Amino acid sequence: VQLVESGGGLVQAGGSLRLSCVASGSTFRFNSMGWYRQAPGKQRELVAAITSGGGSTNYADSVKGRFTISRENAKNTMYLQMNSLKPEDTAVYYCNTLVQAIPWGQGTQVTVSS
Repeated sequence: VQLVESGGGLVQAGGSLRLSCVASGSTFRFNSMGWYRQAPGKQRELVAAITSGGGSTNYADSVKGRFTISRENAKNTMYLQMNSLKPEDTAVYYCNTLVQAIPWGQGTQVTVSS
C-alpha cells in the first residue's frame, strides 16, 4: 500500500487549500484515516481524523472550525479542505491510518505567508 499526498502550495494568510491523499490497494475503505503535519523542528502531529465510513470526524483544537476532512472510498481518496489559513499552519502534511500502519508518503508542503 502506498500513500500519495498532493495539493499543497504557497498561500497568503486567510487563504484556502484542498489537500488530497490517494491510497493504493484495496484496504483503504476499512481504515480510519488521519491527516498529520510536521512543521520544521517539531514533531509530527495529528490534525484531523475520519472513520472508515466517513461518518465521524475529529480535529485538533488548533484547526477546529477551519479544516474539514472527508473521504471518497470509491476513489481510495481522502481530502483536507483548509480555510482561513494561518502562518502557523505551515508544515508538510501527510496522510496515514490512525495507527500509522502504512509507510509514510512524501507529504505535501503547505506554506502560509503573513
